[in-house]
Amino acid sequence: MERGGLIGLGLIGLDIGGAHLKAALFDEAGTLRDLDQWPCPLWQGLDRLEAAIATALDRWGRPQRVAATMTGELADLFDDRADGVRRIAATLRTALPGATLAVFAGPRGLVPVEAVADCADAVASANWYATALVAAEAGDGVLVDVGSTTTDIVPLVGGGPRHAGYSDAERLESGELVYTGLVRTPVMAVARAVPHAGRWRTLMAELFATMADVHRLTGTLPDGADQHPTADGRDHGDMASARRLLRMVGDDLGPDGLPAARRLARHLAERQLRQIEDALDQVLSRGGAADAPPLVGAGVGRGLVRRLAERRALPYRDFEAHLPIAPDLRERVGWFAPAVSVGWLALHRASPT
Repeated sequence: MERGGLIGLGLIGLDIGGAHLKAALFDEAGTLRDLDQWPCPLWQGLDRLEAAIATALDRWGRPQRVAATMTGELADLFDDRADGVRRIAATLRTALPGATLAVFAGPRGLVPVEAVADCADAVASANWYATALVAAEAGDGVLVDVGSTTTDIVPLVGGGPRHAGYSDAERLESGELVYTGLVRTPVMAVARAVPHAGRWRTLMAELFATMADVHRLTGTLPDGADQHPTADGRDHGDMASARRLLRMVGDDLGPDGLPAARRLARHLAERQLRQIEDALDQVLSRGGAADAPPLVGAGVGRGLVRRLAERRALPYRDFEAHLPIAPDLRERVGWFAPAVSVGWLALHRASPT
């Protein structure tokens, strides 16, 4: 798309995370035209969000409308979540002058950016709710959104989410929020010990490697998913990932290191999938959903959801399967589910219930 090709037109849906800004561009007819993400390490300052928004505007031009959802208020830049919601909203207002701005507040729907201070609890980390509303339009199931940092598991019943918790704390307890993701999760958060060289080896409690290294070595890391610097600041290649992963078990990368690292990666990928599967079982144990509900996959790691559906003999569908999306955009839409969803809701259902 040409630079600035839609100046003054259309709507952009934003998902403002603590590490990435994800954006979906809809034209004035409501058709999804483009989507992308940019690194946005909010813990380093709100200027990172301003820069990411500027990059999006440089690519697409200034939209008439913006609908935003967020999880970035969790960044330790802020005193608490309410402070983060307010300051992110104020940054949006400054970075997007002239645009009509709305922020997603879960069951309250989209509210004017000026109103977020009065509903900060509903705005905070509500992006999963937007995805669940849109996914539920296609029927019942269980949404499993595996992102770069976290996994959301949300039962979909009767056209909407049937969740046990809403806040992060409640969702951690209910199993609906799992702090594991395809890219940014430290390897030491997935296992304490691993089989290596014929024995069980304790992992070092150091940020030597992330799950991006694991999924790179297993071939399950999509191109473009890992946008941040690596744990050691070196390159994103297979050999560098193997070096980082072997360091977790106290080894250096020698002549036979790559096969050993791949074996280790396969085990760790399976351990991560088991974490997600255990949480799924916790959510399903509450009842209220079908005995064999379809799994609805979203996120950069939705390949794991397809794999989980296969091993559980459950139906599978992509979260956006019912949406009118061009074939060349369809696979990447899953990466940007909350940004696409909040834009879709702004265009088609301004007050979700």
